Amino acid sequence: MINRGSEWHRWEPHIHGPGTVLNDQFGGSDPWDAYLTAIEQCTPVIEALAITDYYTTDTYEEVRRQWKENGRLKDVQFLFPNIELRLDIAAKTGFVNLHLLVNPADPEHIAEVTRFLSRLRFNAHDDWFDCTKADLIRLGKAADKSITDDRAALAHGATQFKVNFTALREALSGSAWARENILIAIAGGEGDGSSGVRQAADQTVRQELEKFADIIFASSVAQREFWLGLRALDSEQLRERYRGCKPCLHGSDAHNLESIGKPKDDRFSWLKGALTFDALVQACIDPDGRAYVGAAAPNGATPSQVISHVQLRGAPWVATPTIQLNAGLVAIIGARGSGKTALADVIAAGCQAMSEAAWQADGDISASFLVRARSLIDDATVELTWGNEEKTESPLDGRDVNDFVANPRARYLSQQFVEELCSAKGASEGLLREIERVIFEAHAASGNDGAYSFAELREQRTERFRQARRSESESITTISDRIAEEFEKEAIVPVLVSQVDAKEKLIAGYTTDLSKLVIKGAEAHVQRHAELTAAAQELTTRGNSLANQRRTFVAMQDEVKSTRASKAPEMLRQAMGRHQGSGLSEKQWADFLLDYQGNVDDALNGYIQWADKELETLNGEAPPEGDTNVPLVAIDADLTIIKLSVLKAEMARLEK
Repeated sequence: MINRGSEWHRWEPHIHGPGTVLNDQFGGSDPWDAYLTAIEQCTPVIEALAITDYYTTDTYEEVRRQWKENGRLKDVQFLFPNIELRLDIAAKTGFVNLHLLVNPADPEHIAEVTRFLSRLRFNAHDDWFDCTKADLIRLGKAADKSITDDRAALAHGATQFKVNFTALREALSGSAWARENILIAIAGGEGDGSSGVRQAADQTVRQELEKFADIIFASSVAQREFWLGLRALDSEQLRERYRGCKPCLHGSDAHNLESIGKPKDDRFSWLKGALTFDALVQACIDPDGRAYVGAAAPNGATPSQVISHVQLRGAPWVATPTIQLNAGLVAIIGARGSGKTALADVIAAGCQAMSEAAWQADGDISASFLVRARSLIDDATVELTWGNEEKTESPLDGRDVNDFVANPRARYLSQQFVEELCSAKGASEGLLREIERVIFEAHAASGNDGAYSFAELREQRTERFRQARRSESESITTISDRIAEEFEKEAIVPVLVSQVDAKEKLIAGYTTDLSKLVIKGAEAHVQRHAELTAAAQELTTRGNSLANQRRTFVAMQDEVKSTRASKAPEMLRQAMGRHQGSGLSEKQWADFLLDYQGNVDDALNGYIQWADKELETLNGEAPPEGDTNVPLVAIDADLTIIKLSVLKAEMARLEK
């Protein structure tokens, strides 16, 4: 029974014993006593032990007898069999090893697992051999005719017998007992594990092996992180490809006394939960929170800051005066009236965490159990034992609430406080104050920049962000205005398009009318005038564009002058007002006066000169007046290279 919730325990999931079928190195006059003593002396203490052997449960049965009948292995609270099988799939230096971890809760579990093993068969020497002790002996003698001893034949037969992977899956699928009471563990190493199945053609086989397994026997950090979804594949991808994340466990795989319970680099296996087979099942469901490989169990809360025991003294009205608490306690649950609020109040009183206002509340209406029952408590006290074995004792009637040496070691948010939070439509003022307090107290005094409250610290820490927000808000307003302008322009596009169409129709009408007014014999002059007009229009458009550029450059000169004269000084004055705490002198502030990065004056003068030169080149020099019957532009001349003034002069001659 778990009294204080799930805790970490050391498990040894893979250890052989005297008489193990293969590689038995347990010698001496009394190997069993030495073997059991070595387990009993292991540090950290082994509390869950899996006795391993090849294809049989003989070693497990002997250890179980010593455990139950002779009182050995007193620290071991859970003992179960681990049956090691060798598959017919080659690894790097042998064949892949697979382990059947069996639930011993069923009194007939040995008979049941033996019956399950008998369903596994191996074909050799023109015969079939079952995975039973008798058939392994028979296989050993068939494989080596010189062997007559049953023990030697059993060992040799175990080296020859290979379990077909497909047959194993079918046997497990066909046995309801096996599915409920057996977990599959597979070695994850290269030599005799799934990592050794490396041929490209065996990629699917390896994936199926690891998908079939519930547990991976591996100790490396890389393997553990991979099977937790922290490496190449995430948890969702592991679920799709391998049926989910898997716990990694590691044992000493001891075949001699020296290595019992001593895996390399102290890579012990730790499981969180009760010392039962269900804890192993739970580790398969939640491998990240329930299984760990390392020299010590994962660290929880700081021992000096957690309570391990609560003991009430002088309180005969309490049915359970001593209560154990888990370091990971997050809730007190129970039926209505079972004492949940009373226990919370008692712990708060022991931590001197109940406020003075709570103790002074009216006992008839207070939500606090201790306040309502103060007249009946008398001299009862509560003793708290902390994780570092420190003990503190406090009265249960609040008499020490004003004690100047009182030192609250917890923050108590009462049931009434929680009810107020639940009834509020949004974040209540009380909740906000608690959040602010936690944030402020989480900062060391040296890091509070002299602030005496959360509000002041918040102002200091958020000032730059509020300024950035204002700046971004202004930028958004500017962009919004520009977007609105673009929308307005887009809205008038259809109107302008219709106006263009109307103008084009009007021009076409004028052109038709013009053709009717031409004097007979002047058609050639009119045609030539139209050609010159088109060429002149192109040059005029170019000239207008250059003139607009020049006007823009002049306007930019005016803006530069305005910025230097008024805008930049005003922005500097605003910055000085926002940052009055800078302590900068007027001379130092002068460095922050905004100015243009380049020599914009010379640049703009150069741009204007360029525009003037381009306009002068475009217009050219007007030709002198001459005979109106002599063309100024040859009939076959390229009009695209004629200057605008010459084109206008030729047009004027034709008009005359």
